Amino acid sequence: MPRYLLTALIVACAIFMETLDGTVIATSLPAIAADLHEDPIALKLALTSYLLSLAIFIPASGWAADKFGARTIFRSAILVFTFGSILCGFSSTLWEFVAARMIQGFGGAMMVPVGRLVLLRSVARSEVVGALSYIMIPALLGPLCGPIIGGFITTYFHWRWIFFVNVPIGAAGIVLVSLFIKNIRGEEPWPLDVKGFILSGAGLASLIFGLTIAGRGLFGKWVVIALLALGGILLISYWLHARRTKFPILDLRLLAIPTFRASIVGGSLFRIGIGALPFLLPLMLQVGFGMNPFQSGSVTFVAAVGAMLMKVTAVPTLRWFGFRNVLIFDALLSCAFLASYGLFTASTPTVVMMSLLLLGGFFRSLEFTAINAITYADIDSAAMSRATSFAAVAQQLSLSVGIAVGAFGIQLSEALRGATHLAVVDFHRGFFLVAIFSASSVLLFRNLPKDAGTDLAGPPRRKAEAKL
Repeated sequence: MPRYLLTALIVACAIFMETLDGTVIATSLPAIAADLHEDPIALKLALTSYLLSLAIFIPASGWAADKFGARTIFRSAILVFTFGSILCGFSSTLWEFVAARMIQGFGGAMMVPVGRLVLLRSVARSEVVGALSYIMIPALLGPLCGPIIGGFITTYFHWRWIFFVNVPIGAAGIVLVSLFIKNIRGEEPWPLDVKGFILSGAGLASLIFGLTIAGRGLFGKWVVIALLALGGILLISYWLHARRTKFPILDLRLLAIPTFRASIVGGSLFRIGIGALPFLLPLMLQVGFGMNPFQSGSVTFVAAVGAMLMKVTAVPTLRWFGFRNVLIFDALLSCAFLASYGLFTASTPTVVMMSLLLLGGFFRSLEFTAINAITYADIDSAAMSRATSFAAVAQQLSLSVGIAVGAFGIQLSEALRGATHLAVVDFHRGFFLVAIFSASSVLLFRNLPKDAGTDLAGPPRRKAEAKL
């Protein structure tokens, strides 16, 4: 058993709790709205408030871990997230619920990137891929398990139990972190960039909020345009600020490192397509094909099985073919599977859909593992926390953009047809659009050196065999 396995499993459980919670709520929104006497559309604010909280506080996670210790922040983040879950369960008005979700977002913003940092600082470089492959599973499982688990709990129990089940998981996590995770700190914590924190937080919040409400009828189009413009102006201001600041909260100078730049920019493009998948696929199966939520979840869950199978093959695959080759060809293969979902019809045999979802889940998971690992290929220990925060922000932003792009694709198709309701063809075009976005990531991965990340998955097989 790998020596890092226990640490990886503790981090994975925390990530699973966070990703699962973020998706189960979508299935339960109508029941929550009825209980709170609100329009279901208004409950979309609960999703937005969580994303806003993540965007604001993720940039400070690396500094906090270096300043106060990774174990201290990780444990505190689990506590805050669990406390926010309890408040969600007891909420009786919309604004109480939104505020509780923001508290959850604050905990999640510190929990996921700091958990990854804990793992990265606990393993040898040759074990990075193996360790990251374990914590990739919950990140993929959460969005796929969420709809079916949320539907089951809401139908047979009560929506409040969606949040109350986090309490024993969070309590166990706090105990395990206290017992088995070291309180690793940065060698020399840099001073907190307060101005950068405000500019980046407000900019990302405006941008994500604008993208989230776009096309959903919550606000007028001029509000959306104003938010997107404000977000752009604030982020440009942050870029100018970061260029002349010694310790920026999001260190843009890290993008000068080829492997980091490829993982951030290329990885973000790839995630745009994948970020749209949990939005497009259940909607197509339910609205387009007439499945109920349980049937839809039973079909899509098989992709998580493919992700699990990848766990035992990621290291030898990367060791044999190299990071550059895997990132290029696996991205194209993953995008082909993503586009194939746009060929599904109501008459497509379930076994065919599940087979393609299984294979797509495997190759997407392999791509994510390679992207996450190559991020830190040339990052030294002193810059690790800054790189982790930067990567976490990029992931959150790209997944949010993915939902917006997927929604834009189906709404544009609907408008081109001159229709006022969605049809199956609109979902097909949406899948093709996000697949093109993801495929464009290859343009970044092509620029990687051929030997990029060679020490992350251990020695290449050919070299190992030559020594025998």
